[in-house]
Order: sequence, then structure tokens, then C-alpha cells
Amino acid sequence: MPETTANGISLHYDIHGPETGEPILLIMGLGAQMTRWSSDFVGELASRGYRVIRYDNRDVGLSQKLDAAGAPDMPAVYTALMSGQKPNVPYLLSDMAADAVGLLGALGIDRAHIVGASMGGMIAQMVAAEHPQRTLSLTSIMSSTGNPALPPAKPEAMERLQSRGPDPLHDLDAFLDHGLISSKVLGSPGYPVDEVELRAQLRSDYERSFYPVGFARQMAAIVASGDRRQALAAITAPTVVIHGADDPLVPKDGGEDTAATIPGAELHLIAGMGHNLPGPLIASVCDLIERATARARLSA
Repeated sequence: MPETTANGISLHYDIHGPETGEPILLIMGLGAQMTRWSSDFVGELASRGYRVIRYDNRDVGLSQKLDAAGAPDMPAVYTALMSGQKPNVPYLLSDMAADAVGLLGALGIDRAHIVGASMGGMIAQMVAAEHPQRTLSLTSIMSSTGNPALPPAKPEAMERLQSRGPDPLHDLDAFLDHGLISSKVLGSPGYPVDEVELRAQLRSDYERSFYPVGFARQMAAIVASGDRRQALAAITAPTVVIHGADDPLVPKDGGEDTAATIPGAELHLIAGMGHNLPGPLIASVCDLIERATARARLSA
């Protein structure tokens, strides 16, 4: 797998589709490896003529791990925020956005369509807000703005997100069982998971990289970045916001707030969709991404 240095960070990535296609950069979410953009999803975009780039964020997958930073002190992060002080964290979402832009630069790509899911949507938003000259269009999927007034996740969803489950080094089967249950809780009620396929994905994720402290540092980056609406209100790129109407982790209010904050953004709520990208919705989600890319071509 190719590797390059971007923004001072070593990033693993791959590219699919024709070299002459318009570039789409896919940014995955909290603790999730780039392979969570399924081969079917990537293949669908590539078949439509796009040059599709996906990569592992810092602190996850095969990209650089910031071991020297250690585990974040989350109570201290929250205390600092509540007192109006700057939290002591290794990096923010803006730094992760700079990684994305650095990757584009390393690949010789001036501008790209930026697509992000969950935390990846937050990073994609910051790419569009802070690096408008590198952004052709923005698609924000199942993400939010950091607005503290928005409804929280459902308790059962937050519990599953925060629980890392059994230690896979001691009981891999129990670890995979835990991940399967979590995926059901967070997933799409209208599109039940294939348990055999999902279990294989979870095992593949574990074998490729298991690094839970990276998840914690990424979570700290989200929390410490706080309310990002002021930055998002300055976005000029054509924007499409996609959100599951039944998302238990990031309620649809997060998508609605994103669309209301970004000037001219389109909002598309998908019935039966939770906090994942089920196979039956791949074509529909790609259609919506193409609404953003088409708007970018019209505005060029």
C-alpha cells in the first residue's frame, strides 16, 4: 500500500479509478480505518469516472501513531472547555484537515471533492472551511457542527461507542461478538447487517491494526475542537449534507444544523439509515455525492 508524508505525518492511502477522473478524497470517522469505505463504495464512485482516494487518518490503521502523546486526560479536557481555557490535546480537527490537504499536495492534486463520514465529516468540513482553494465540493455524511445545544447520542449508542469490549489478545471471539452487537446498535434499522460479513470485517480491522489509544486521542480532538459553526459559516464550496433519519449516535439534528450553518447546503435525510453506510444505500449515497460534484462543475 502506498505511503507518503503529509503535514509531517506518515499516511497510508490507496487510489482507485481513472487517473484523468475528478479526484474525490474520502475521510473516515472516529477510530475507523480507511477500509471502512468498502470496496463496493469505492468501486461505485470509480465506475462513475472519479479518481477515488482513501487514507488512514493519523492514529489509526497503518498511518503514523502519535505514541509519545500518550492517552488523553478527558476529564481535564472537559474541565478546560467549561472554564473557557484551551484544552491540552495533541491535535485538533483542524490538524487532521491539514493532513488531508497535505495528502492532496503530496499526490500532486490541486483541488478535490471532499467527502467525510462522522468524524471524517467534521474533518471534511474543516478542509472546506480552512482550505477553500483546495476544495471543489463538500459532502458531509452523518456528521455535525460541535454545537453544544444539539441533542446528544442515545444512551445505548454512546455506551457502545465508549466501551472497547474484551481484550482481543485474550479472547478474540468475545471481542468480535462485542463489535457485532455495537454495530447493530449503531447501524441502520432499515438495513440489517449481514452478521457473517460484518464479523469478517471486524476481524479484518483487528488484524490490520488494533490501536485503541488512537481512538481516544481522536475523540479528544473532536471534543477539544468545540463549536465549529463560525468556521463552517464561511464555507463557499457547493455542499451536500447526508444524514440517517434514524442515526442513534449523531441524531439527525446534527445534519440539520450542518446544513443550516453552511451557506447554500443541501440536506438529504435517508429513512431507515443509522450510523453506517449499508450496502443497499451505496448507489443512493453516491448519487447525492454527485449532486455536490455537479454543482461544483456548474459553479466553475
